[in-house]
Amino acid sequence: MTCEALSPCGDDGIARRFPMTDDLPLTSRSLPIALLRAREKVMAPIRTILADVGVTEQQWRVLRVLNEEGPQEPTRIAERACLLLPSLTRILQKLEDKQLIKRQPDPKDGRRQIIEITSEGMTIIHQNLKACIQASENLRSRLGQDRHEMLLDLLNEVGEPGQ
Repeated sequence: MTCEALSPCGDDGIARRFPMTDDLPLTSRSLPIALLRAREKVMAPIRTILADVGVTEQQWRVLRVLNEEGPQEPTRIAERACLLLPSLTRILQKLEDKQLIKRQPDPKDGRRQIIEITSEGMTIIHQNLKACIQASENLRSRLGQDRHEMLLDLLNEVGEPGQ
């Protein structure tokens, strides 16, 4: 299509079906896209580490939550690991198959279950902790301590419930 057939043309002379408007920020100034791009940069080295041990990002998050906060019910794990409950159900099954977690009935309510990390799951965490910390340190040194802490504070503020 020529520039005459579509309106308006960009500064580069390329016809645009959906011209940029003042209402829509450039993708470089879009918070959702900036967050996704940053996430990909942060997660790339961690994905490599996890792939070597056969654990997905989501499985790693579940193991981290259980290691950090102890045994808990699936709804809480889903919330803390930023997962949807239906996805968590599949993730828990795979982790159980790998013997990285165990399930047991809630002593207060037998209809519910409590999920606990196993010693094998803790081993996965501890064997890969140093490499994950190093990946985090690389980002911290790139940003500088103050900016890194400010970024974490801002992201945690954005992610707070009720905000």
